[in-house]
Amino acid sequence: MERAAVTLDPTYLEYPKRRHGYDHDLYEWSAIHARKPVIWPTNKSVAVWVCVSLEWFPITPSDTPFRAPGHMQTAYPDYRHYTARDYGNRVGVYRLLNAFANAGVQASFATNSVIAERYPALVADIVSAGHEIIAHSTDMNGTIATGLPLDAERALIAKSLDMLERATGTRPTGWLSIARSQSWDTPDLLKRAGVRYCCDWVNDELPYRFKNGLINLPLNHELSDRQIITVQQQSADSYAQQMRDAFDWLVSEATGRILPLHVTPYIMALPYRIGALEDLLIELAARSQGWMATGREIIDAWEAQQ
Repeated sequence: MERAAVTLDPTYLEYPKRRHGYDHDLYEWSAIHARKPVIWPTNKSVAVWVCVSLEWFPITPSDTPFRAPGHMQTAYPDYRHYTARDYGNRVGVYRLLNAFANAGVQASFATNSVIAERYPALVADIVSAGHEIIAHSTDMNGTIATGLPLDAERALIAKSLDMLERATGTRPTGWLSIARSQSWDTPDLLKRAGVRYCCDWVNDELPYRFKNGLINLPLNHELSDRQIITVQQQSADSYAQQMRDAFDWLVSEATGRILPLHVTPYIMALPYRIGALEDLLIELAARSQGWMATGREIIDAWEAQQ
């Protein structure tokens, strides 16, 4: 039995918004293999970027516009989770500073600005060790999403930058949103506030530029200690091995890639985990293909080649 041929109206496959890339106009779509190769200083092929989330969790979440990952969970006051996170600022961050010193590594500290107000000596110790401060909102109630009034978001960004500048003497040029969450207005607000780069968009292994001039430095959440250790419940040794595997793969694939190591003081700096991280950093710093760099250094090197 023959079936009748079915023909489609030519307009069936025509969509007003069909185009190459995305459903927004913030930046151009670009496949990484089609771009001009990037070579890091002294011909290194992989930039290893250590980014630390240095956070302060209010004991009661505001849940506006949403609750930050890692925030309080049980009936308030939730002392169990509150003190576990505070452990990171009282104990864990100094273990990280020691590990970085032993490995000869400078890191980027994505810092809630309230940390600078509550623990000025801690921020001073970070800066004196040569590490970079990236703005990370005010505290872990300072989340951003569409629905947050424009003036409130603008004030949140300005307050974070101003507080960190007062504490350190230098205005941060980088920004990491809580949970990497932005509103439709965030890229323009960051640019107008003088921010040079953000770390919220995770869809690449190299920096790229928004149409407004803001640069994105991808901080892949799949490579974070929160995702691997807390969410996936894997060991610190497993985390370290996965980072080694990622480094080896990036070296074999091409020149000019970024391996972000996103760590959290109250997660990775526990006494039974910190050794795995320190050994990993010492090993990666000794590899001939690796360049241990801060976010600002990566942006400088990338921008010089564009």
